[in-house]
Amino acid sequence: MTLQRLFDHPDFMAIYKPIGVGMHSESGELGLQLLAEQQFGLKLWMVHRLDKVTSGVLLFAKHAEAAAQLSNLFSEQSIQKTYLALSQSKPKRKQGRIKGDMAAARNGSYKLLKTQSNPAITDFFSLSIELGLRLFVCRPKTGKTHQIRVALKSEGAAILGDQRYGQPSDRTYLHAWRIAFQYQKEAFQIEAAPLEGEWFNKNTFIDKLKQLENGNYWPEHWLKNQN
Repeated sequence: MTLQRLFDHPDFMAIYKPIGVGMHSESGELGLQLLAEQQFGLKLWMVHRLDKVTSGVLLFAKHAEAAAQLSNLFSEQSIQKTYLALSQSKPKRKQGRIKGDMAAARNGSYKLLKTQSNPAITDFFSLSIELGLRLFVCRPKTGKTHQIRVALKSEGAAILGDQRYGQPSDRTYLHAWRIAFQYQKEAFQIEAAPLEGEWFNKNTFIDKLKQLENGNYWPEHWLKNQN
């Protein structure tokens, strides 16, 4: 497997995480961190994670000091993360905020609760791509396990291909599209379109993504809070 480097900085690098690769080594398969270290020939520090079924932009630090600074940015919610997801179900709402505590359920799954002790928070809006297919643009404000997958299921729109929370397909259609942050007073925005999946390669999706990249369709309340 050859990993794609998206951005390189003296203190960190961003790669494209493909689907089907875990962050840690398991069952004889190398995790993404070790694969990246072997390919790029340097020691890397993990500062955030993506689910095995999720593709997209992933940051690694190149030394311990950068790892501490970037980890702090993530923990302080100072790094803006934007995800793309597809669903074949119509949501209860076209846009809004999903907020609630998450609790472990059966067989490694999670569920969203009505309580607000330490809630997962996800802002989203959605757009129709074609009949029976909807695009969700999500910004998680917190970093809980399976957060977006559980949040969209709670809206009645489980992610296409999510075998844990939705219906099977060729992949789980959740992609970490963009991250934006300030590091040592310099602004960075790193973005990567999804590469894998027949539905992500449909012209209707590609056209909609281009319109998003050009600034169309973004709700006013999101545009006011770009940082």
